[in-house]
Amino acid sequence: MVIPPIIDINGILISSEILTEYFCCDYEKCKGICCVEGDAGAPVTMDEIAGIEEALDTVWGDLSASAQSVIDKQGVAYTDKDGDLVTSIVRGKDCVFTCYDGDNCLCALEKAYRNGKTQFCKPISCALYPIREKIFSGGLIGLNYNRWAVCKDAVEKGKALHLPVYKFLKEPLIRRFGQEWYDELCKVATLFDTEKD
Repeated sequence: MVIPPIIDINGILISSEILTEYFCCDYEKCKGICCVEGDAGAPVTMDEIAGIEEALDTVWGDLSASAQSVIDKQGVAYTDKDGDLVTSIVRGKDCVFTCYDGDNCLCALEKAYRNGKTQFCKPISCALYPIREKIFSGGLIGLNYNRWAVCKDAVEKGKALHLPVYKFLKEPLIRRFGQEWYDELCKVATLFDTEKD
């Protein structure tokens, strides 16, 4: 079967790689490097900025002095060179919400949420990675699989587990698009042979 590069799932366009590629974060190896690598922060919406600002007092003590200084000067988010709203960053790469547990990078927002201290977890763009969402004119949404060298261990672990991207990201995909949409995605996925050598 020839797999079409783009598939329409109830009005959301997805790259077929989301169904056929494997992925599973390997924190023991990567140490959460995605929080501190890159040239911009995580994409955020205005609603998410409001949620972050509401959680700020709770997570403030987990943030570095440098991160606190950046937030004091420009806030929790800024507009990057592409015109997108993204979380503020320190030294041109580290997300301001990065905190540390030994050598591991953690998200202070998610940590507080998991501990029942806040209602806001983390930006959906972080939760959906390695899927990147693009909103086109007219509100059309496209989802692409993003390849990043720092995630090579996640690709290897996903292959070892035979875990496709869409299954690894079940929870955030349901959070973003709903259970009904995810169920339809799973039905479409059964049409493809994702068991690869």
